[in-house]
Amino acid sequence: MDSNNTVIRIMKRTSMIRGFIVAFLAAISCCIAQQEPQYTQYMYNVGSFNPAYVGTVENMDVTGLYRAQWIDVPGAPTTIRFGLNIPFNNERTGLGLNVINDALGPSDQTFITVSYSYQINLSENTKLSFGLSGGGSLLNLDFSEGTFFDPNDPATTGQPINEFYPVVGAGLFLYDDNWYTGLSVPNFLTNGLYNDEVATVIEDNMQFTFIGGYIFDISDRTKFKPAFLVNYLEGLPVTVNLSANFQFLDAFTLGAAYRFDNAVSGLAGFQISNSLFIGYNYDYNTNGLGEFSGDSHEAILKFYLGKGGSGTGNKSGKKDKLPKGKRKQIDSPRFF
Repeated sequence: MDSNNTVIRIMKRTSMIRGFIVAFLAAISCCIAQQEPQYTQYMYNVGSFNPAYVGTVENMDVTGLYRAQWIDVPGAPTTIRFGLNIPFNNERTGLGLNVINDALGPSDQTFITVSYSYQINLSENTKLSFGLSGGGSLLNLDFSEGTFFDPNDPATTGQPINEFYPVVGAGLFLYDDNWYTGLSVPNFLTNGLYNDEVATVIEDNMQFTFIGGYIFDISDRTKFKPAFLVNYLEGLPVTVNLSANFQFLDAFTLGAAYRFDNAVSGLAGFQISNSLFIGYNYDYNTNGLGEFSGDSHEAILKFYLGKGGSGTGNKSGKKDKLPKGKRKQIDSPRFF
């Protein structure tokens, strides 16, 4: 009986070790090939990856986000984002600021970009926005912060790396009263920028993002809001994110999201006041990492500044009636 128990304990321990190896390899693959941080609440962070979005909001908004991924794995990814969208009074242009810190094991990368957008009227209600962004990426890599299988590997024994790389992105954002869609490339300057030393640990490839969403009016104060985000990064499978949110009483939001072959998520949000929204999501891993890596958490705060707190002016996602000749802008599609 004791020998059987010993065998069982060894099998369990071997399974756990194998699981942590898988988790570590997955984390490394993200470091090697993933340029843009991953969000579950992408519907509240469109300006993070599409610069054409920044001028489409009705009034200025400020976003703060924190994401902790795979909480049971030491050195797992964490993301902090600060975003600012500023529409101009001419109702055609806007500016945005985006600061993202993405940490993974011994690497810490901070993106700082400024966005500009210009939009045109395609019809009375349909608008097309063009956006450009520029800035830089600060990469810090310190292998003394980690423990490695082969401490003598030349790729992990060098001096700490501190480098700056330029970032240039562009995007399109098409929207109407009840829907939106967009296509963007967060960074065109990828291959060839990293020196040989950095290229041994990180490879930056061009990423394409495609988003869309629609608002259905179920009743006067109940809305159904599905959305999607598709990411394509050279060398990796296409990532497909789907979400569906219900909004009740113009204040409460409940929904679910699914990332194909990766995670299923529960989302909740509450409009605390005209100027403050808080959102949270919980991700449960559905892939092979789930048993060993732990789950992921993400929280967001959005502040709406301007005319009485623009965030909830018409939380249905439809636009308020304005005098004839006055252009109507999308009510920030934060619930997508």
